[in-house]
Amino acid sequence: MDVFTGAGVYPFTIAALILVGLVAVELCALLVGFSASSLLNHDMGHDGVAHGGDHGLLGAWMSWLNAGGVPLLVLLMVWLASFAIAGFAIQAVAHAVAAPLPALAASLLAAALATPATRTQSRLLARIIPREETSVVSQADFVGLIGTVSLGPLDQGKPGSLRVRDRHGNIHVLRAKAAAGHVIAQGEVALIVDGNGGLFEVIPAPADLAAKPLSN
Repeated sequence: MDVFTGAGVYPFTIAALILVGLVAVELCALLVGFSASSLLNHDMGHDGVAHGGDHGLLGAWMSWLNAGGVPLLVLLMVWLASFAIAGFAIQAVAHAVAAPLPALAASLLAAALATPATRTQSRLLARIIPREETSVVSQADFVGLIGTVSLGPLDQGKPGSLRVRDRHGNIHVLRAKAAAGHVIAQGEVALIVDGNGGLFEVIPAPADLAAKPLSN
């Protein structure tokens, strides 16, 4: 059986192609100092429900699924990968035993396997990837902290990225621009002086603070 075009596997091939597309979009966005996952998290609540929307059954479901609190785009990528892998595996086993399952039956079974797998992987990923600023502390809590410019230089043009450790020890990657009159090169240490709408304003960190760069 052709893994990607055989009988009953087209839902999983589509899921895999969507996953590749999302990864490509996120990589391209990061190259220009933007994050698609940041935009999605800004428009949606931490539990995956739009701000001002219904936080009832849907909110409870999303909270259960996203147990680790990872960015929603990452959660979607994990689910798509789990769904595709489970689907291809199911059809491979079915083909070896008798014949491939109908696409709908295989999809339902793959979704049933992918959902708890996504919850588990969400918890694991939350321990190793930086969290977005909206998921742990408020935006105001970052003012006064220092971070290392991870995508720059920062000026008054397109936003770059600042890698910051919050007061709880969690690592965050924030969208940032330099305050008027400043240019901060990639790799240099910056001080957050203001923030609004998910975008932070920074200045070069004073010498005494810059001597304490963010460790990995």
